[in-house]
Amino acid sequence: MVSAALLSLVAVGCLVAMGLLHRAKWPSRGPYTAVITWQALGLAWGVSTIGALLAFGLSSYQQGAAGGLLALATDIVTGRIVVAELAQGVEGVLHLVAVLLAVVLTLVLFYGLVSSFVQVVRVRRRHHDLLELVARDHPDVPGARVIEHPAAAAYCLPGVLRSQVVISEGALAVLDNRELAAVLAHEHAHLRERHDLVLLPFSSLKRAFPRVRLVRTYYETVALLIEMCADDQARRTSSPRELAMALLRFGAAGPAPVPAGAMAAVQDAEPEVMRRVNRLLRPDAELPYHAGAVIMGASAFLLASVTCLWHITI
Repeated sequence: MVSAALLSLVAVGCLVAMGLLHRAKWPSRGPYTAVITWQALGLAWGVSTIGALLAFGLSSYQQGAAGGLLALATDIVTGRIVVAELAQGVEGVLHLVAVLLAVVLTLVLFYGLVSSFVQVVRVRRRHHDLLELVARDHPDVPGARVIEHPAAAAYCLPGVLRSQVVISEGALAVLDNRELAAVLAHEHAHLRERHDLVLLPFSSLKRAFPRVRLVRTYYETVALLIEMCADDQARRTSSPRELAMALLRFGAAGPAPVPAGAMAAVQDAEPEVMRRVNRLLRPDAELPYHAGAVIMGASAFLLASVTCLWHITI
């Protein structure tokens, strides 16, 4: 029961930490560190919540969450126990409910991850095939495909075998050469660092819990941080001012449709775009190295602690 209590405490602590991180000011100074922190908190919350339910439901085995789960599976397979026997008495019913909740939560999270991945792959494959028909190379836009569309749009389609950066004729009409180079650098940063895979766990959570507003809010927060990561990469080869002006020109040209599964230069709401523009034009001091190291170390310690708590037998 001690392991169940500690895992429950960790799960609640992760939710509190997510709320604090969402309101914190430092993530924009160190978006890479912040994204990793979000990943650690999300993973720790899921594993600790499932572990707490299993540790409580299987407390009669006195082997912790991991050992109890293995012992239960062994007993069911060998016929030494049936599920109905676990529900004897009020305490038995509570234990059975806890185990069932753990199984349901695991299946929901797994379904969200797999279905999100399958849908994205399917949509991207169709869009890649469509681009083969309607997109063309352009001498002024090396490394990208151009589509004839009046709206200003620029996005990338990641993939294992084929990745593409796509830009519309409308975008070419509103951007000068330096602004265009900054946008292309931003999109290539998404492809090079596979930001789509970084965002996938959070999009899967949004799919698993579509009616939970907090999940959507946190997803949008992480998506904005990933855009900031790509902005920082683009700043290494292009002027921050040029990228900021490109974002403003996209915003002034009006919203453009972006295919599902793509990562666009601008697909955020206006406040998020202005946050990126202000960050590019008036950047704050970067997160100090030692502060980032402490945060990364704390994230690693959190995940290691959750793993250990799964094996506590008291």
